[in-house]
Amino acid sequence: MAIILSEKAAGEIKKIVKEQGLPEAATRLRVAVKGGGCSGFTYVLDLTEEVKTDGDEEIDSNGVKILCDMKSYLYLNGVEIDFKDEIMGRGFVFKNPNATSTCGCGSSFQE
Repeated sequence: MAIILSEKAAGEIKKIVKEQGLPEAATRLRVAVKGGGCSGFTYVLDLTEEVKTDGDEEIDSNGVKILCDMKSYLYLNGVEIDFKDEIMGRGFVFKNPNATSTCGCGSSFQE
């Protein structure tokens, strides 16, 4: 398994990279978790020009290079990141098979 970006999420990431004038070939999406949020862990997304280190997993999903530190990868292996643009809200949505519960806002989870 890996971290999977839906086509819609990948398209949104590429659009943001272009809008912010970031170098397309060198920009990666860093995906991580940190303690906090309603349910214990919060998802973190960040665009970076960092290169992969020994402590990172690197994945390519729908043309977007993703970096994830090994500690976060334990919680995120198998997660699917989608993008919703609806009347009730707009943003990235996480479908995490490792989560035992999630909060109502969908931005944190518990394992």
